[in-house]
Amino acid sequence: MRGEEIPVLPRGVRLHQDRVRGGWVLLAPERTVALDQVGHAILSEVDGKRSLSEITAALAEAYNAPQDQIMQDSAGFLAALRSKRFLEVVTEVTAEVAT
Repeated sequence: MRGEEIPVLPRGVRLHQDRVRGGWVLLAPERTVALDQVGHAILSEVDGKRSLSEITAALAEAYNAPQDQIMQDSAGFLAALRSKRFLEVVTEVTAEVAT
């Protein structure tokens, strides 16, 4: 993912706290991904309005960490979710969803 792209959870995909297992999961129709603390932190910032750069800036400030490292880790994580159709991307230029 590029910094200017805006990650969006598609319709039917949501963050859910799994109280039985004691963690967070990403739910999609007939699919689930268990999230670690880092994955949950990243996805908690995905609001469909802010770009990846804006999200990583917020995470860098919240966790007092280098933004370039957070950008690299977040981009890889979100790209993997996108490849499995747990995430879509909107570009600022076209404002269209790219899958």
